[in-house]
Amino acid sequence: MLDPDLSRRVAEARVARLATTDPDGRPHLVPICFALVGEVLYSAVDQKPKRSRDLRRLRNLRERPWATVLVDHYEEDWSRLWWARLRGRALVLEDGPRADRALAALAEKYPQYRREPPAGPVIALEVAEWRSWRAGGPDDAPQGG
Repeated sequence: MLDPDLSRRVAEARVARLATTDPDGRPHLVPICFALVGEVLYSAVDQKPKRSRDLRRLRNLRERPWATVLVDHYEEDWSRLWWARLRGRALVLEDGPRADRALAALAEKYPQYRREPPAGPVIALEVAEWRSWRAGGPDDAPQGG
């Protein structure tokens, strides 16, 4: 059973890092905006400047769908630090009802997406494993998933 406090902290976080694996087995890491809906984490390719629309993260996920997302919280008071690592299989959604629901969840969380909705594909990470840690807290064991 997933700790509701952990789920809330992850859902409220503003940024995370998505790790995928390239064809040579090397990790590829990028910061993402995301929305957590139940046990699925959604992220979309948005309008922020990119070198190409053919993004490595999307190519990696289409060929090797396992991915990891790291969400963390830092502040100078180290007693308040925490992180959560979510691992699972990811799908790249080009369009359709599930992509539309994901975009609505992202727009609800980020005002920027209400003004300028993401145009690119949506990544849907179906979380199979949660790992977490919290300074002075019980989050040091696997969670739900």
